[in-house]
Amino acid sequence: MTTPPVRTPGHTQYGALADVLRARIVAGEWRPGAALPAEQSLAAKHGVALGTLRHALELLSGEGLIERSHGRGTFVKAGLAGAPMLRFFRFGQADEVPGSRILSRQLRRAPAGPAHALGLAAGDTAFQLKRLRSFGSRPCLVEDIWLPLPAFAALVEGDAADWGDLLYPLFAERCGIHVHRAVDSIGFGVLPAAAARTLRLDAGHPCAVVTRQAYDLAGRCIEYRTTRGDAHAFHYTVSIS
Repeated sequence: MTTPPVRTPGHTQYGALADVLRARIVAGEWRPGAALPAEQSLAAKHGVALGTLRHALELLSGEGLIERSHGRGTFVKAGLAGAPMLRFFRFGQADEVPGSRILSRQLRRAPAGPAHALGLAAGDTAFQLKRLRSFGSRPCLVEDIWLPLPAFAALVEGDAADWGDLLYPLFAERCGIHVHRAVDSIGFGVLPAAAARTLRLDAGHPCAVVTRQAYDLAGRCIEYRTTRGDAHAFHYTVSIS
């Protein structure tokens, strides 16, 4: 029998229940995409009224942890399969997935920016990937990706040729880490010499720079990524209403 949620002063019963359910989701009891038990069953297990349970589920839905579908039930929100960088660039079709090739991978001391974002101490070692995204023979984007250890230790060894074109499904399959949300920041700069050679452009060519921080269900930053592409191909549309 599940222990009923414990209320603290100033905390509602449904808020306390939401804390309990959130902890069960974060602990992996219900995986991303999985259905939660029926509402009546869940309320009975936690010793609360059905209305209290529904208020708790509304809180978790507002946080983006779960999705409620009328007639189907309540589901843990599925992890991101990918959050395409191509929405910032004009390369091929908007819904087309570019090819992916890992240029290098190594264990290194994380620079200040990635270390801070990933919650690492100064001097901590992290896992660095350098990746090229292409359409056919045309290179389009170069990426510098930092991942924390030991969470991604399973990717350090072995052949990266079979990783596929999307990293987030790989993270879930090999490391058990599901990307829940990602935040992209856009800036502009010039291409460093190595990146310019990879993209077949001149050193100092203007580039768009997209910095991404990706988070798991627990709200931990599990990826720090810098993507660079030709600024002349940059394109981004925002609908305002």
